[in-house]
Amino acid sequence: MGRAMLRGRFGVAEDRRRQAVSAARRLLDAEGEDALSMRRIAAELGIRAPSLYKHFADKAALETALIADGLQSLYQALDAGDRGLAGIAASYRRFALAHPHLYSLMTERPLPRTELPAGLEDQAASPLHEVLADEHQARAAWAAAHGLAILEIHGRFPPGADLQAAWDALVTAFAPEK
Repeated sequence: MGRAMLRGRFGVAEDRRRQAVSAARRLLDAEGEDALSMRRIAAELGIRAPSLYKHFADKAALETALIADGLQSLYQALDAGDRGLAGIAASYRRFALAHPHLYSLMTERPLPRTELPAGLEDQAASPLHEVLADEHQARAAWAAAHGLAILEIHGRFPPGADLQAAWDALVTAFAPEK
């Protein structure tokens, strides 16, 4: 088989893979993690479920692709915002609240690091590391932001709690000294 034909064939496979991830993300955003079945995703694409197994070994592989897509989207959101700690925190919060099911999928279980594209996790964290050079401080700030985000997503703050004040306190606590 010629190179152009191989490239075309793999291009179609990669396109179908991207389409499946997009369909899965739409279902996840609209209905939550329970909507993620190979059958539902295939139906969204107008194909039969066994066809998806040509592109993903199993549902876990598809979820890993969703996590990778989410990390890339998170990086883009952080990178596009204000580069200060307050801007990064605001972008992080907006992303988590805009995509609560994806955010939960990305953060509430072990991260399949060995299955993700090389360097993706570091890229997603790079805007924070530009502001907080100390890796331990950056991890602590991320953990605090994650805690606030997940508690907000799950409605765990008392009625009337000033959530913006909590986010502002996080920024103040971790703001680099000038």
